[in-house]
Amino acid sequence: MNKTQEVKALLGELRLKSAREQLDDLLTTAIKEDTSCLEFLYQVLQKEVMARNANSKAKRLKQASFPYIKTLDEFDFGFQTSVSRRQIQQLMDMHWIEKAFNLLFLGPPGIGKTFLSISLGVQAVELGYHVSFITMDELIKTLKTEALSTRSKRKLKQIMTADLVIVDEVGFLPITRQEANLFFQLVSNLYMNTSVIVTSNKGFDEWPEFFGDPVITAAILDRLVHNSELFNMTGDSYRLHHRNTILGKTD
Repeated sequence: MNKTQEVKALLGELRLKSAREQLDDLLTTAIKEDTSCLEFLYQVLQKEVMARNANSKAKRLKQASFPYIKTLDEFDFGFQTSVSRRQIQQLMDMHWIEKAFNLLFLGPPGIGKTFLSISLGVQAVELGYHVSFITMDELIKTLKTEALSTRSKRKLKQIMTADLVIVDEVGFLPITRQEANLFFQLVSNLYMNTSVIVTSNKGFDEWPEFFGDPVITAAILDRLVHNSELFNMTGDSYRLHHRNTILGKTD
């Protein structure tokens, strides 16, 4: 075993996988550029840190369970004018997550609520935060089956340990009073500890009907709204306006 192989073996024992895999290329470059020992060591460690950061981000992105990936640059603020680019950009530093602030996007379907919540979630992942995305329907099913399903228990653990939880489509499907109580318990556990983004097609005045109990509704809203930014969005559906068709236009 030559010296290079010995170094690779040591890097393997130290679990510096990326540094071990790139050692040959780094050595070639170092010899060609007459790199100092200290600079060479720096490059080896830098490659390892970069690889670990990339792997960590990929893992966080997978755990977030976004239905699709969107970024703020892709959002059409010219079409959706009830929120401004400046408003959303102010949130992209994620300082509000450090203070456990919530964001509430309310408005009719198709106006960009989920798009904005995902773009904020993706940015949070980029900055090192743990994010968990889930629809309200899926969340209720998960809460109801926690004691029976390993998958549900694992998902709830991810939610409870996340820095940001995104609950999408609150109000689309009716829920029972028992299910509303389960949601209240989750919101209470997250309150003041974890940031929550909620998207809903219903205004707050419609939530008591959806949750089936005005007392539970008031308690949920009390915790969600206490530290929050509220976005009442309006406008036409982007999807309907930009719908794809099979047949061409006819005269």
